[in-house]
Amino acid sequence: MATLGDYQFDVGGGLVIGRGTLLPVGEVSGLAAPELRTADVDNPSDDGGFPGVDLYGTRTVSIEAGIRTPDGPGAALDLLARLQQVTGTDATRKTPGALAVLRVKWPGRDVKRLYGRWRRVEPATMAQAVYGWIPLTLEFGATDPRWHADDSQSLPLPLDISDDSDGFTAPLVAPITTGVSNPDERPGWVRNNGDKAAWPAVRIDGPVTNPKVWVVETGRYLQLQITLAAGEWIDIETRPGTRWVLRNGSGNAAPALTAGSRMDLFQIPPGKSEIRWTATDYTNTCRLTLSWRDAYTAL
Repeated sequence: MATLGDYQFDVGGGLVIGRGTLLPVGEVSGLAAPELRTADVDNPSDDGGFPGVDLYGTRTVSIEAGIRTPDGPGAALDLLARLQQVTGTDATRKTPGALAVLRVKWPGRDVKRLYGRWRRVEPATMAQAVYGWIPLTLEFGATDPRWHADDSQSLPLPLDISDDSDGFTAPLVAPITTGVSNPDERPGWVRNNGDKAAWPAVRIDGPVTNPKVWVVETGRYLQLQITLAAGEWIDIETRPGTRWVLRNGSGNAAPALTAGSRMDLFQIPPGKSEIRWTATDYTNTCRLTLSWRDAYTAL
């Protein structure tokens, strides 16, 4: 990924626009809170109404920019062509659910990103292209209105063997301990540094039977009634718009989820949380990897 400085944007493919580039940026809108989708209803027998559920809609980021290559009309057209290529790749446009990424660096903030689709990449006029100047309007429709940390985090976990559900083995000798004197020593702690719940991705590598992973603080879990041989794996993506369960990278394994497994509620809350998982594996070689990006309300 391209390194960004203040007031710079990565619009895809490592193409950076903004301060210090040949594509300066002027006005930017859509960085504040997105519009709400309300479910208010009128009071049928009196004044006013009843408030319903308020949901954030899609976020549209509009960027007024330009291509500036003085006395280089050919270079300006080359940049315009590259901009259109990176914002309109076939892999994204022609794949349902595929998302483009807009990365933003603002002063006093780390780089953050939005997921969505480019909806408009249009020159305002070509009248001055011969002089190397092409004004542009760029619009990015973020299907997920949350801002996400640019750097992802991951946590690999061996099989959870600390579950005491089977009780203790006799004879018992006092004092009875769990072997962990400090809760922070347990391996499943994760931290979401944002102020919104984050959507994780889960990878489970076999051999394993009937894995179950849950967030201790919320009690939400994902459980699969499935058996994976050595060399097989399951990938689970929980982010809205891209929710799927794949076996070995292609086969749909969503039917293996149990009825109580809610992908739409399986989130990492802000702050510190504990991740646990259990399964059957007599070789103790299976692994679970949890990946996530911190999520934020605002830039």
